[in-house]
Amino acid sequence: MKTVGVIGLGLIGGSMAIDLKRRGFASTVLGVEQDPVAAEAALTIGLVDKVVDLPECVKEADIIIVAVPVGTAVKMVPAILDMVGEISLKDKIVIDVCSTKEQICKAVKYHPRRRRFVSTHPMAGTEYSGPWAAQPGLFDGRACIFANAEESAPKAVKVIEEMYDVLNMRPLYMNAEQHDLHTAYVSHISHVTSFALALTVLDKEKDEKHIFDLASGGFSSTVRLAKSNPDMWVPILSQNRDNVLRVMDTYIEKMKEFRNAVDQYDEETLRQLILEANRIKKIIR
Repeated sequence: MKTVGVIGLGLIGGSMAIDLKRRGFASTVLGVEQDPVAAEAALTIGLVDKVVDLPECVKEADIIIVAVPVGTAVKMVPAILDMVGEISLKDKIVIDVCSTKEQICKAVKYHPRRRRFVSTHPMAGTEYSGPWAAQPGLFDGRACIFANAEESAPKAVKVIEEMYDVLNMRPLYMNAEQHDLHTAYVSHISHVTSFALALTVLDKEKDEKHIFDLASGGFSSTVRLAKSNPDMWVPILSQNRDNVLRVMDTYIEKMKEFRNAVDQYDEETLRQLILEANRIKKIIR
């Protein structure tokens, strides 16, 4: 059993803390949280055993989980690796759980302690944030991406594989560039379109007061992601700019095809577009 330090006690960090302790992987969970209200909440609801500052977390923890927005993580991970070198020669492991990988892997590529860092992305989450959003079982049955694992020490990778196995996640391995491209298609564009749809409906609601009275479950599920925290998503979209722009351009082209078909009363083209989209049923059930 290990001492695990979690930096950032939000949805992902808090949910990891819950299950790593409950399932016996961690004997002690230390938390680092800048927001005093969130820190107090994390203690009150039992996400962590103790809230500490960053140096104490790095000193005491065997595994240090960086669960902060990616813009902060890119600067924080190299600094933590510096601290690991200064504090101890013990085989501490540092991981991140961010939604983009290329920039963070570049930031540590030539760091002397690079092999003590394992870059991961547990593919799970909800639209909610903060320690109040943390929940047990969040990761069960989901995939976890290991990015550029060949740059990490094999022993470190093995320990983190075991950690994610405790969380009931299945590992996938790819390079950072592939990861960022794939997540632009399966995650980032979903958030952008949800934000855009929510803005469209909110704009119309200024004139049409009954739109939300008519909203069904389909609308609610489509705009669910629009509730996501901008502090998390602004740096994700900025860091994955090129891939996100490429996906947005493709999405806009498809929207134009639908618009043209509707404009021309072209029911056959509409039918073909919908049937083609239905093929997603073979992939996602």
